[in-house]
Amino acid sequence: MKKVITTIGLGLLPFILFAQAGHIMQGIGAVNMSMGGAATAQPIDINGALQWNPAGISAFDRKIFSVNAGLFYSSPALSSTVPTTDGPFSGVTKDARGVSVMPALAMVWGKKDSKHTFGVSAFGISGFGVTFPENYNNAINMPQSMGGFGRIQSDYQLMQVGFTYAYKVSKQFSIGLAPTFNYSSLKLAPNPLSSPSPTLGYPVSDKATALGIGAQFGLFYNSGKGVKLGASYKSKQMFKDFDFTNTYLDGSKAPNVKFKMNYPSILSLGIGYSQNKIDAALDYRFVNYKNTEAFKAKGWTNTASVAGFGWSNISVVSAGIQYKGINKFPVRIGYTYSSNPISSELAFFSTPATAVIKNAFQIGFGYEFNKNVTVNAVYHHGSSGGSTSGPLLNPMMISAGNPYGAIPNSNVSYNMTTDLVMFGLNYSF
Repeated sequence: MKKVITTIGLGLLPFILFAQAGHIMQGIGAVNMSMGGAATAQPIDINGALQWNPAGISAFDRKIFSVNAGLFYSSPALSSTVPTTDGPFSGVTKDARGVSVMPALAMVWGKKDSKHTFGVSAFGISGFGVTFPENYNNAINMPQSMGGFGRIQSDYQLMQVGFTYAYKVSKQFSIGLAPTFNYSSLKLAPNPLSSPSPTLGYPVSDKATALGIGAQFGLFYNSGKGVKLGASYKSKQMFKDFDFTNTYLDGSKAPNVKFKMNYPSILSLGIGYSQNKIDAALDYRFVNYKNTEAFKAKGWTNTASVAGFGWSNISVVSAGIQYKGINKFPVRIGYTYSSNPISSELAFFSTPATAVIKNAFQIGFGYEFNKNVTVNAVYHHGSSGGSTSGPLLNPMMISAGNPYGAIPNSNVSYNMTTDLVMFGLNYSF
């Protein structure tokens, strides 16, 4: 068994930890999340407008402050099957990370009859973490001494600060602009971006950080008769390289490695409709992974590390409805659909693909204590809609007919569910 697993070993880990790298958060704050993330043409609250369409903040004619915090839980499961002389050897490892916190802070300065509206935001727009314990029954999580990779852990965070300006060209039409400033951090154990040592295996990295910049542009049209239209473009967020300091498991120094991971550009189109008791919203987003560093490259390097994810572009559809027929108690439901950026032949590089949530359902509500204070809450449940799976890959098995080194009769797969409870407080001055 050890000999079989060791043969697989050199190619088994790369990008196993990049579970949610580049993951597009479907919504920001309790209100926007409960609407499925739809806000490009329906600025119900300042968080959704600041995140998805900077022109949308022109809908607010007063100064508003918002703070939100959520508890996020995911339950990924990592499965593998490898061939042996005694038949297939299969195992499953479940994540043991627990709950993560999702924060959001925002403020908008609006004024009645003014053409100018300003906003500032600090959002956690992407983040992930997995902890897969050592597992003798799963080839991937066996100790490195047995050809596996032992305990696998990752921690990634992306915080974005935006400064937003919207201008009312006319009573119905507004334009918006938001320069964005980003901070990201990433820790990997083991580090799949490093070339493995034949005797010491993959090293463990420290936490590396990177700063990035970008911008967002938006258009918003309110017919005044219920129908609203919106469009926005968030540019690629350009980051400096992560610079990892690596250490082998025996404590010896390993070569450092640099890696660039940008955040993809996003095009959003939306339509909204409002009347006395109903606000409805529908958004479509196009996420351009294929032209984003860390995602457009694919395959192996000549030193048995990975060139990139090889992700495809994806489409995201968000829909939500708010019912205001109950006095001071708006009720909201939302749905989000996302296509899968990972092809079967490259599924191994993104195992476990915790970025893939195909279907997400939300229900939320608000309570208006008075004209100044409103509290909001939402519950989210998401599912990957089945497993993302493909063959295990090994660079030593690359050939003209097998460009990624697929191992015959092997399989690695992942599926997950997510749950979130979030609360928010809006204060209107």
